[in-house]
Amino acid sequence: MKKIISTAVAIAACVCLTGAFAQKTAVQSIEEYRAMLQDGNPSELFEAKGESLWKQKRGPKNASLEKCDLGKGPGVFKGVFLELPRYFADTQRVQDMESRLLTCMETLQGFNAAEIAKVPFGKGEQNNVTALATWLASESKGGKFNLPQSHPQEKVSFEVGKRLFFQRAGPHDFSCASCHGQDGTRIRLQDLPNLTKNPGDGIGFAAWPAYRVSNGQMWGMQQRLNDCYRQQRFPYPGFGSDATIALGTYLGVKSQGSASVAPAIKR
Repeated sequence: MKKIISTAVAIAACVCLTGAFAQKTAVQSIEEYRAMLQDGNPSELFEAKGESLWKQKRGPKNASLEKCDLGKGPGVFKGVFLELPRYFADTQRVQDMESRLLTCMETLQGFNAAEIAKVPFGKGEQNNVTALATWLASESKGGKFNLPQSHPQEKVSFEVGKRLFFQRAGPHDFSCASCHGQDGTRIRLQDLPNLTKNPGDGIGFAAWPAYRVSNGQMWGMQQRLNDCYRQQRFPYPGFGSDATIALGTYLGVKSQGSASVAPAIKR
């Protein structure tokens, strides 16, 4: 009898444990995994590189980027990440962090912005742009997004980004909304946020630049958006294109008031 009771207790304990493990979702497991890695997030290496590049005299003009105007005046970098993309009068266009950095690298340091934009992601000066964007994002970490929408071109950029988000095309008739247009979708056991509404702190737009554990690379928003097009079987729009900047504007405005966790760590 004692043996039977002991066996029953053991089975009951196993059932309870199984139930406890079953209650943990894939999202919870992934978040625990990210939390364990966050203390040693390799993005810190890119942050250090970006800060060094900001101060270093480089390019044909042998100048630093310390006078770069990212929207709050020359040399101001605290909080600028939270207000981009935005309209810039000197270029007469809406720019995100990475495209604006290209402008500064061209005007202040003498680099050819168009040539840098043609370089493959993660190579040469594009790798430096990503490092700069990573450091600048870290200088606004924890702040809340507040993208301006007062200029007519900022409003146009938002509307174009919205249309691009829902535009279906390509061999599989995909759009950004195919994955991020409704609640409860997932891919590879990972939940996909609904980006047609504010997804919350540190989600979607509020998490990039981010370090990709799966490929050991640091990705800025430009590479994230271009790769989304690749997954839809579209050609890359190109680095700093009006299309990707418009999408960034739409996503950023939708994230208004959300806190940034960038640079984050991703699958």
